[in-house]
Amino acid sequence: MATDKPSKLKASKPKARLPRGFADRGPGELGATRAMLETIRKVYELYGFEALETPFIEYTDALGKFLPDQDRPNEGVFSFQDDDEQWLSLRYDLTAPLARHVAEHFDKLPKPFRSYRAGWVFRNEKPGPGRFRQFMQFDADTVGAPTVAADAEICMMMADTLEALGLAGKFVIKVNNRKVLDGVLEAIGLGGDENAGRRLTVLRAIDKFDKVGIDGVRDLLGPGRWENPEAKSGDFTKGAGLDEGQTQVVLSMLTPGGGEFFPASATYLDGRRELDEIEALVNGAGYQERIRIDPSVVRGLEYYTGPVFEAELTFTVSDEKGRPVRFGSVGGGGRYDGLVGRFRGEAVPATGFSIGVSRLASALSYLKTEAKPEFGPVVVVVMDRDQTAHYMGLVAQLRKEGIRAEMYLGNPKNLGNQFKYADRRNSPCVVIQGSDERAAGTVQIKDLIEGAKAAAAITDNAEWRESRPAQFSCAEAELVAKVIEVLDHHGVPHGDKLG
Repeated sequence: MATDKPSKLKASKPKARLPRGFADRGPGELGATRAMLETIRKVYELYGFEALETPFIEYTDALGKFLPDQDRPNEGVFSFQDDDEQWLSLRYDLTAPLARHVAEHFDKLPKPFRSYRAGWVFRNEKPGPGRFRQFMQFDADTVGAPTVAADAEICMMMADTLEALGLAGKFVIKVNNRKVLDGVLEAIGLGGDENAGRRLTVLRAIDKFDKVGIDGVRDLLGPGRWENPEAKSGDFTKGAGLDEGQTQVVLSMLTPGGGEFFPASATYLDGRRELDEIEALVNGAGYQERIRIDPSVVRGLEYYTGPVFEAELTFTVSDEKGRPVRFGSVGGGGRYDGLVGRFRGEAVPATGFSIGVSRLASALSYLKTEAKPEFGPVVVVVMDRDQTAHYMGLVAQLRKEGIRAEMYLGNPKNLGNQFKYADRRNSPCVVIQGSDERAAGTVQIKDLIEGAKAAAAITDNAEWRESRPAQFSCAEAELVAKVIEVLDHHGVPHGDKLG
Protein backbone atom coordinates (compact mmCIF):
# COMPACT_ATOMS: atom_id res chain seq x y z
CA MET A 1 0.00 0.00 0.00
CA ALA A 2 1.45 3.39 -1.03
CA THR A 3 2.07 6.08 1.54
CA ASP A 4 2.57 9.80 1.20
CA LYS A 5 4.83 10.05 4.24
CA PRO A 6 8.01 11.06 2.30
CA SER A 7 6.16 13.85 0.48
CA LYS A 8 4.74 15.15 3.78
CA LEU A 9 8.20 15.15 5.32
CA LYS A 10 9.58 16.99 2.31
CA ALA A 11 6.82 19.58 2.46
CA SER A 12 7.49 20.26 6.16
CA LYS A 13 11.24 20.69 5.68
CA PRO A 14 12.27 24.24 6.70
CA LYS A 15 13.95 26.45 4.15
CA ALA A 16 17.47 27.58 5.06
CA ARG A 17 17.29 31.35 4.74
CA LEU A 18 18.81 34.35 6.48
CA PRO A 19 16.42 36.99 7.86
CA ARG A 20 16.53 40.32 6.02
CA GLY A 21 18.81 42.86 7.65
CA PHE A 22 21.05 40.27 9.31
CA ALA A 23 24.36 38.73 8.22
CA ASP A 24 26.56 35.70 8.83
CA ARG A 25 30.23 36.46 9.44
CA GLY A 26 33.19 34.25 8.65
CA PRO A 27 36.62 33.85 10.30
CA GLY A 28 38.29 36.51 8.14
CA GLU A 29 35.83 39.24 9.07
CA LEU A 30 35.69 38.13 12.70
CA GLY A 31 39.48 38.11 12.99
CA ALA A 32 39.78 41.63 11.58
CA THR A 33 37.01 42.86 13.87
CA ARG A 34 38.63 41.27 16.92
CA ALA A 35 41.94 43.01 16.18
CA MET A 36 40.16 46.34 15.64
CA LEU A 37 38.23 46.06 18.91
CA GLU A 38 41.43 45.37 20.80
CA THR A 39 43.04 48.53 19.40
CA ILE A 40 39.99 50.61 20.35
CA ARG A 41 39.93 49.10 23.84
CA LYS A 42 43.58 50.04 24.44
CA VAL A 43 42.95 53.68 23.52
CA TYR A 44 39.82 53.88 25.69
CA GLU A 45 41.67 52.40 28.67
CA LEU A 46 44.60 54.78 28.07
CA TYR A 47 42.11 57.60 28.71
CA GLY A 48 41.00 55.98 31.97
CA PHE A 49 37.73 54.37 30.83
CA GLU A 50 36.78 50.97 32.28
CA ALA A 51 34.80 48.08 30.85
CA LEU A 52 31.08 47.58 31.47
CA GLU A 53 28.65 45.08 29.98
CA THR A 54 24.86 45.46 29.92
CA PRO A 55 22.33 42.84 28.72
CA PHE A 56 20.83 42.68 25.23
CA ILE A 57 17.33 43.03 26.66
CA GLU A 58 15.88 45.87 28.74
CA TYR A 59 12.41 46.86 29.89
CA THR A 60 10.88 48.84 27.03
CA ASP A 61 10.02 51.84 29.17
CA ALA A 62 13.63 51.99 30.41
CA LEU A 63 14.92 52.33 26.86
CA GLY A 64 12.59 55.20 26.09
CA LYS A 65 11.28 56.32 22.70
CA PHE A 66 14.21 58.02 21.05
CA LEU A 67 14.68 56.22 17.75
CA PRO A 68 14.44 58.04 14.40
CA ASP A 69 12.30 55.36 12.73
CA GLN A 70 9.17 55.86 14.82
CA ASP A 71 6.74 55.16 11.98
CA ARG A 72 7.59 51.44 12.06
CA PRO A 73 6.12 48.74 14.34
CA ASN A 74 7.39 48.91 17.92
CA GLU A 75 8.78 52.35 17.05
CA GLY A 76 12.07 51.02 15.72
CA VAL A 77 12.76 48.34 18.35
CA PHE A 78 12.13 44.60 18.57
CA SER A 79 9.79 44.04 21.51
CA PHE A 80 7.92 41.20 23.19
CA GLN A 81 5.96 40.58 26.37
CA ASP A 82 7.35 38.59 29.27
CA ASP A 83 5.26 36.00 31.13
CA ASP A 84 4.35 38.71 33.65
CA GLU A 85 2.99 40.81 30.74
CA GLN A 86 5.76 43.41 31.01
CA TRP A 87 7.18 44.67 27.71
CA LEU A 88 10.83 43.90 26.97
CA SER A 89 12.92 45.13 24.02
CA LEU A 90 16.23 44.34 22.40
CA ARG A 91 18.51 47.32 23.03
CA TYR A 92 18.73 49.73 20.07
CA ASP A 93 21.99 51.32 21.29
CA LEU A 94 24.41 51.05 24.21
CA THR A 95 23.65 54.47 25.71
CA ALA A 96 20.11 53.92 27.01
CA PRO A 97 21.15 50.75 28.93
CA LEU A 98 24.09 52.70 30.39
CA ALA A 99 21.68 55.37 31.63
CA ARG A 100 19.58 52.70 33.33
CA HIS A 101 22.69 51.13 34.91
CA VAL A 102 23.97 54.46 36.25
CA ALA A 103 20.56 55.43 37.64
CA GLU A 104 20.15 52.03 39.29
CA HIS A 105 23.57 52.15 40.98
CA PHE A 106 23.93 55.93 41.22
CA ASP A 107 25.02 56.18 44.87
CA LYS A 108 27.65 53.41 44.52
CA LEU A 109 29.39 54.58 41.36
CA PRO A 110 32.31 57.04 41.28
CA LYS A 111 31.39 60.27 39.55
CA PRO A 112 32.30 61.14 36.95
CA PHE A 113 31.66 57.54 35.90
CA ARG A 114 33.80 56.64 32.87
CA SER A 115 32.97 53.40 31.07
CA TYR A 116 33.27 51.70 27.70
CA ARG A 117 31.02 49.02 26.23
CA ALA A 118 31.06 46.91 23.08
CA GLY A 119 28.18 44.80 21.83
CA TRP A 120 25.37 44.10 19.40
CA VAL A 121 22.41 46.43 19.07
CA PHE A 122 19.16 45.90 17.17
CA ARG A 123 16.94 48.19 15.10
CA ASN A 124 13.52 47.25 13.76
CA GLU A 125 14.05 49.40 10.68
CA LYS A 126 13.81 48.85 6.96
CA PRO A 127 17.03 47.05 5.92
CA GLY A 128 18.96 48.14 2.86
CA PRO A 129 22.47 48.17 1.38
CA GLY A 130 24.85 48.65 4.29
CA ARG A 131 21.94 49.07 6.71
CA PHE A 132 21.48 46.13 9.05
CA ARG A 133 19.00 45.34 11.79
CA GLN A 134 21.81 43.93 13.95
CA PHE A 135 25.14 45.69 14.18
CA MET A 136 27.94 46.22 16.67
CA GLN A 137 28.86 49.41 18.49
CA PHE A 138 31.80 50.31 20.72
CA ASP A 139 30.96 53.20 23.08
CA ALA A 140 32.75 55.32 25.65
CA ASP A 141 30.85 57.66 28.00
CA THR A 142 31.51 60.05 30.85
CA VAL A 143 28.56 60.48 33.23
CA GLY A 144 28.62 63.20 35.87
CA ALA A 145 30.87 65.78 34.16
CA PRO A 146 28.95 69.03 33.50
CA THR A 147 31.61 71.00 31.60
CA VAL A 148 32.29 70.79 27.88
CA ALA A 149 35.85 69.73 28.71
CA ALA A 150 34.36 66.21 28.86
CA ASP A 151 32.94 66.65 25.33
CA ALA A 152 36.28 67.94 24.04
CA GLU A 153 38.10 65.00 25.63
CA ILE A 154 35.75 62.49 24.01
CA CYS A 155 36.43 64.06 20.61
CA MET A 156 40.19 63.94 21.21
CA MET A 157 39.94 60.28 22.20
CA MET A 158 38.05 59.49 19.01
CA ALA A 159 40.76 61.18 16.97
CA ASP A 160 43.43 59.15 18.76
CA THR A 161 41.42 55.96 18.24
CA LEU A 162 41.11 56.47 14.48
CA GLU A 163 44.81 57.27 14.23
CA ALA A 164 45.66 54.11 16.18
CA LEU A 165 43.66 52.18 13.58
CA GLY A 166 45.83 53.55 10.76
CA LEU A 167 43.53 56.35 9.60
CA ALA A 168 45.82 59.34 10.25
CA GLY A 169 45.00 62.13 7.79
CA LYS A 170 41.91 60.29 6.55
CA PHE A 171 39.23 61.54 8.96
CA VAL A 172 37.76 64.57 10.68
CA ILE A 173 35.76 64.83 13.92
CA LYS A 174 32.95 67.34 13.27
CA VAL A 175 31.29 69.14 16.19
CA ASN A 176 28.04 71.11 16.49
CA ASN A 177 25.62 71.93 19.32
CA ARG A 178 21.93 71.11 19.67
CA LYS A 179 21.48 74.37 21.58
CA VAL A 180 22.54 76.32 18.50
CA LEU A 181 20.08 74.33 16.41
CA ASP A 182 17.33 74.79 18.98
CA GLY A 183 18.00 78.54 18.96
CA VAL A 184 17.57 78.62 15.19
CA LEU A 185 14.33 76.64 15.38
CA GLU A 186 13.01 79.01 18.04
CA ALA A 187 13.80 81.88 15.66
CA ILE A 188 11.57 80.39 12.95
CA GLY A 189 8.66 79.76 15.32
CA LEU A 190 9.27 76.12 16.25
CA GLY A 191 9.85 76.59 19.96
CA GLY A 192 7.70 75.08 22.72
CA ASP A 193 6.58 71.56 23.54
CA GLU A 194 3.81 71.69 20.95
CA ASN A 195 6.44 71.81 18.16
CA ALA A 196 8.68 69.03 19.52
CA GLY A 197 7.73 66.63 16.72
CA ARG A 198 8.36 69.13 13.93
CA ARG A 199 11.68 70.17 15.48
CA LEU A 200 12.83 66.57 15.46
CA THR A 201 11.76 66.18 11.81
CA VAL A 202 13.80 69.28 10.91
CA LEU A 203 16.85 67.99 12.76
CA ARG A 204 16.64 64.63 11.02
CA ALA A 205 16.36 66.37 7.67
CA ILE A 206 19.58 68.31 8.38
CA ASP A 207 21.22 65.07 9.54
CA LYS A 208 20.74 63.63 6.04
CA PHE A 209 22.64 66.48 4.36
CA ASP A 210 25.67 64.31 3.51
CA LYS A 211 23.42 61.64 1.95
CA VAL A 212 20.84 63.66 0.01
CA GLY A 213 22.52 67.05 -0.52
CA ILE A 214 21.01 70.51 -0.20
CA ASP A 215 18.08 69.78 -2.54
CA GLY A 216 17.18 66.65 -0.61
CA VAL A 217 17.23 68.53 2.68
CA ARG A 218 15.03 71.25 1.13
CA ASP A 219 12.45 68.59 0.20
CA LEU A 220 12.58 67.05 3.69
CA LEU A 221 12.10 70.46 5.30
CA GLY A 222 9.10 71.10 3.05
CA PRO A 223 6.50 68.59 1.80
CA GLY A 224 8.74 65.49 1.86
CA ARG A 225 10.97 63.40 -0.35
CA TRP A 226 10.71 60.25 -2.47
CA GLU A 227 13.47 57.66 -2.18
CA ASN A 228 13.99 58.08 -5.95
CA PRO A 229 13.10 61.76 -6.47
CA GLU A 230 13.37 61.85 -10.25
CA ALA A 231 10.99 58.94 -10.75
CA LYS A 232 8.95 59.75 -7.62
CA SER A 233 9.19 56.11 -6.62
CA GLY A 234 10.29 54.06 -3.63
CA ASP A 235 9.50 55.05 -0.06
CA PHE A 236 8.17 58.52 0.67
CA THR A 237 9.46 60.38 3.75
CA LYS A 238 7.05 62.99 5.04
CA GLY A 239 8.62 66.44 5.44
CA ALA A 240 8.54 69.01 8.25
CA GLY A 241 6.13 71.27 6.38
CA LEU A 242 8.20 74.46 6.69
CA ASP A 243 7.40 77.40 4.44
CA GLU A 244 9.97 78.87 2.04
CA GLY A 245 11.21 81.51 4.50
CA GLN A 246 11.68 79.02 7.31
CA THR A 247 13.39 76.60 4.94
CA GLN A 248 15.87 79.22 3.75
CA VAL A 249 16.84 80.08 7.33
CA VAL A 250 17.56 76.44 8.12
CA LEU A 251 19.43 75.84 4.84
CA SER A 252 21.63 78.88 5.47
CA MET A 253 23.13 77.00 8.43
CA LEU A 254 24.60 74.46 6.02
CA THR A 255 26.64 77.05 4.10
CA PRO A 256 29.92 78.66 5.21
CA GLY A 257 29.22 81.72 7.34
CA GLY A 258 25.51 80.95 7.48
CA GLY A 259 23.49 81.56 10.61
CA GLU A 260 25.21 84.76 11.69
CA PHE A 261 21.97 86.78 11.35
CA PHE A 262 19.99 84.59 13.77
CA PRO A 263 18.46 86.35 16.77
CA ALA A 264 20.73 86.08 19.78
CA SER A 265 18.46 84.00 22.00
CA ALA A 266 19.87 82.74 25.29
CA THR A 267 19.78 79.14 23.98
CA TYR A 268 21.64 80.05 20.81
CA LEU A 269 24.29 82.11 22.62
CA ASP A 270 24.87 79.34 25.17
CA GLY A 271 25.41 76.84 22.36
CA ARG A 272 27.83 79.14 20.55
CA ARG A 273 29.78 79.74 23.77
CA GLU A 274 30.14 75.98 24.32
CA LEU A 275 31.36 75.48 20.75
CA ASP A 276 33.91 78.26 21.15
CA GLU A 277 35.15 76.66 24.37
CA ILE A 278 35.44 73.22 22.76
CA GLU A 279 37.33 74.74 19.82
CA ALA A 280 39.76 76.47 22.18
CA LEU A 281 40.35 73.24 24.15
CA VAL A 282 41.02 70.99 21.15
CA ASN A 283 43.19 73.60 19.46
CA GLY A 284 45.17 74.10 22.63
CA ALA A 285 45.82 70.36 22.77
CA GLY A 286 46.99 70.30 19.14
CA TYR A 287 43.94 68.65 17.55
CA GLN A 288 42.87 71.57 15.31
CA GLU A 289 43.51 69.64 12.07
CA ARG A 290 41.47 66.68 13.25
CA ILE A 291 38.52 68.28 15.10
CA ARG A 292 36.46 71.15 13.67
CA ILE A 293 33.15 72.93 14.19
CA ASP A 294 30.59 72.01 11.51
CA PRO A 295 26.97 73.32 11.48
CA SER A 296 25.64 70.36 9.46
CA VAL A 297 26.15 67.85 12.31
CA VAL A 298 22.86 67.01 14.03
CA ARG A 299 22.73 63.32 15.02
CA GLY A 300 19.38 61.62 14.67
CA LEU A 301 18.61 60.57 18.24
CA GLU A 302 16.26 62.76 20.20
CA TYR A 303 17.99 62.61 23.56
CA TYR A 304 20.97 64.85 22.73
CA THR A 305 20.93 68.14 24.66
CA GLY A 306 24.21 69.93 23.87
CA PRO A 307 27.37 69.34 21.82
CA VAL A 308 27.06 66.63 19.17
CA PHE A 309 29.89 65.13 17.18
CA GLU A 310 30.52 62.83 14.26
CA ALA A 311 33.60 60.98 12.96
CA GLU A 312 33.73 61.23 9.18
CA LEU A 313 36.23 59.46 6.93
CA THR A 314 37.48 61.77 4.21
CA PHE A 315 38.89 59.31 1.68
CA THR A 316 36.91 57.97 -1.27
CA VAL A 317 36.21 54.40 -2.35
CA SER A 318 34.75 52.98 -5.54
CA ASP A 319 31.23 51.58 -5.72
CA GLU A 320 30.22 48.50 -7.73
CA LYS A 321 30.28 50.59 -10.93
CA GLY A 322 33.71 52.03 -10.24
CA ARG A 323 32.41 55.48 -9.30
CA PRO A 324 34.15 57.36 -6.45
CA VAL A 325 32.10 57.47 -3.25
CA ARG A 326 32.92 59.20 0.05
CA PHE A 327 32.82 56.65 2.85
CA GLY A 328 31.33 59.07 5.36
CA SER A 329 30.45 58.67 9.02
CA VAL A 330 31.74 55.76 11.12
CA GLY A 331 30.62 57.00 14.52
CA GLY A 332 29.16 59.82 16.52
CA GLY A 333 27.76 60.94 19.81
CA GLY A 334 27.01 63.91 21.98
CA ARG A 335 25.83 65.26 25.32
CA TYR A 336 22.63 63.79 26.80
CA ASP A 337 22.05 65.46 30.18
CA GLY A 338 18.45 64.24 30.43
CA LEU A 339 18.78 60.50 29.79
CA VAL A 340 19.92 59.40 33.25
CA GLY A 341 17.65 62.07 34.73
CA ARG A 342 14.58 60.26 33.33
CA PHE A 343 15.01 57.78 36.19
CA ARG A 344 15.96 60.28 38.90
CA GLY A 345 13.82 63.33 38.23
CA GLU A 346 16.90 65.57 37.97
CA ALA A 347 19.41 66.36 35.23
CA VAL A 348 22.57 64.23 35.28
CA PRO A 349 25.29 65.48 32.90
CA ALA A 350 26.61 62.87 30.47
CA THR A 351 28.45 62.70 27.16
CA GLY A 352 29.67 59.88 24.97
CA PHE A 353 30.73 58.59 21.58
CA SER A 354 29.76 55.43 19.67
CA ILE A 355 31.80 53.75 16.93
CA GLY A 356 29.93 51.77 14.29
CA VAL A 357 32.16 48.69 14.37
CA SER A 358 30.95 46.97 11.19
CA ARG A 359 31.09 50.16 9.13
CA LEU A 360 34.54 51.07 10.41
CA ALA A 361 35.81 47.53 9.74
CA SER A 362 34.50 47.82 6.18
CA ALA A 363 36.30 51.14 5.76
CA LEU A 364 39.57 49.68 7.04
CA SER A 365 39.29 46.80 4.56
CA TYR A 366 39.42 49.32 1.69
CA LEU A 367 42.79 50.59 2.90
CA LYS A 368 44.54 47.22 2.80
CA THR A 369 46.83 47.37 -0.21
CA GLU A 370 47.74 43.71 0.13
CA ALA A 371 45.17 41.38 1.64
CA LYS A 372 46.94 39.06 4.02
CA PRO A 373 45.29 35.63 4.06
CA GLU A 374 43.84 34.34 7.29
CA PHE A 375 45.66 31.05 7.79
CA GLY A 376 43.90 28.08 9.30
CA PRO A 377 45.33 25.47 11.66
CA VAL A 378 48.07 22.96 11.02
CA VAL A 379 46.31 19.68 10.16
CA VAL A 380 47.58 16.30 11.36
CA VAL A 381 46.24 13.74 8.87
CA VAL A 382 45.13 10.29 9.95
CA MET A 383 46.90 7.41 8.19
CA ASP A 384 46.02 4.63 10.64
CA ARG A 385 42.75 4.69 12.57
CA ASP A 386 44.14 2.58 15.39
CA GLN A 387 46.73 5.28 16.08
CA THR A 388 44.21 8.06 16.79
CA ALA A 389 45.53 8.59 20.33
CA HIS A 390 49.07 9.02 19.00
CA TYR A 391 47.94 11.58 16.40
CA MET A 392 46.10 13.47 19.12
CA GLY A 393 49.36 13.50 21.07
CA LEU A 394 51.12 15.16 18.12
CA VAL A 395 48.38 17.79 17.98
CA ALA A 396 48.71 18.39 21.73
CA GLN A 397 52.46 19.06 21.34
CA LEU A 398 51.76 21.75 18.74
CA ARG A 399 48.99 23.38 20.76
CA LYS A 400 51.14 23.43 23.89
CA GLU A 401 53.54 25.74 22.03
CA GLY A 402 50.78 28.08 20.87
CA ILE A 403 50.39 26.62 17.36
CA ARG A 404 46.85 26.32 16.02
CA ALA A 405 46.45 22.64 15.19
CA GLU A 406 43.85 19.93 14.75
CA MET A 407 43.62 16.25 13.88
CA TYR A 408 41.43 15.43 10.88
CA LEU A 409 38.10 14.24 12.31
CA GLY A 410 36.29 13.29 9.13
CA ASN A 411 36.41 9.90 7.38
CA PRO A 412 40.17 9.17 7.17
CA LYS A 413 39.80 6.48 4.50
CA ASN A 414 40.62 8.83 1.62
CA LEU A 415 43.92 10.65 2.15
CA GLY A 416 43.17 12.97 -0.78
CA ASN A 417 40.07 14.27 0.98
CA GLN A 418 42.16 15.09 4.02
CA PHE A 419 44.49 17.23 1.90
CA LYS A 420 41.50 18.91 0.24
CA TYR A 421 40.16 19.69 3.70
CA ALA A 422 43.48 21.28 4.71
CA ASP A 423 43.45 23.36 1.51
CA ARG A 424 39.92 24.60 2.20
CA ARG A 425 40.95 25.55 5.74
CA ASN A 426 43.91 27.47 4.25
CA SER A 427 46.25 25.43 6.44
CA PRO A 428 49.92 26.43 6.16
CA CYS A 429 51.10 22.83 6.43
CA VAL A 430 50.02 19.28 7.23
CA VAL A 431 51.71 16.63 9.34
CA ILE A 432 51.83 13.07 7.96
CA GLN A 433 52.87 9.92 9.80
CA GLY A 434 52.21 6.43 8.50
CA SER A 435 53.37 3.14 9.99
CA ASP A 436 56.83 3.37 8.36
CA GLU A 437 57.45 6.87 9.72
CA ARG A 438 56.19 5.90 13.14
CA ALA A 439 58.51 2.88 13.26
CA ALA A 440 61.41 5.15 12.28
CA GLY A 441 60.42 7.85 14.79
CA THR A 442 59.88 10.44 12.06
CA VAL A 443 57.08 12.55 10.56
CA GLN A 444 56.52 14.13 7.16
CA ILE A 445 55.68 17.84 7.00
CA LYS A 446 54.12 19.19 3.83
CA ASP A 447 54.35 22.96 3.36
CA LEU A 448 51.07 23.67 1.55
CA ILE A 449 51.98 27.26 0.71
CA GLU A 450 55.26 26.37 -1.00
CA GLY A 451 53.60 23.28 -2.44
CA ALA A 452 50.98 25.40 -4.18
CA LYS A 453 53.73 27.55 -5.71
CA ALA A 454 55.67 24.49 -6.90
CA ALA A 455 52.55 22.83 -8.26
CA ALA A 456 51.97 25.78 -10.54
CA ALA A 457 55.27 25.02 -12.26
CA ILE A 458 54.73 21.24 -12.59
CA THR A 459 52.60 19.94 -15.46
CA ASP A 460 53.56 16.26 -15.49
CA ASN A 461 51.90 13.86 -13.00
CA ALA A 462 54.96 11.64 -12.85
CA GLU A 463 57.13 14.63 -12.01
CA TRP A 464 54.68 15.59 -9.27
CA ARG A 465 54.76 12.13 -7.71
CA GLU A 466 58.53 11.99 -7.92
CA SER A 467 59.25 15.45 -6.48
CA ARG A 468 56.58 15.70 -3.76
CA PRO A 469 57.22 19.47 -3.67
CA ALA A 470 57.72 21.23 -0.34
CA GLN A 471 57.46 17.98 1.64
CA PHE A 472 60.25 16.94 4.00
CA SER A 473 60.95 14.49 6.80
CA CYS A 474 62.16 15.18 10.32
CA ALA A 475 62.48 13.38 13.62
CA GLU A 476 59.25 13.27 15.61
CA ALA A 477 61.05 15.05 18.44
CA GLU A 478 61.71 17.97 16.06
CA LEU A 479 58.06 18.28 14.98
CA VAL A 480 57.29 21.49 16.86
CA ALA A 481 60.54 23.23 15.87
CA LYS A 482 60.15 22.36 12.17
CA VAL A 483 56.50 23.44 12.05
CA ILE A 484 57.50 26.75 13.65
CA GLU A 485 60.14 27.18 10.92
CA VAL A 486 57.43 26.79 8.27
CA LEU A 487 55.09 29.20 10.02
CA ASP A 488 57.81 31.82 10.53
CA HIS A 489 58.88 31.52 6.89
CA HIS A 490 55.38 32.50 5.79
CA GLY A 491 54.66 35.02 8.56
CA VAL A 492 51.92 32.88 10.13
CA PRO A 493 51.31 34.05 13.74
CA HIS A 494 51.73 31.61 16.61
CA GLY A 495 52.96 31.53 20.18
CA ASP A 496 49.88 32.00 22.40
CA LYS A 497 50.73 29.07 24.64
CA LEU A 498 48.22 27.27 26.83
CA GLY A 499 48.75 27.39 30.56
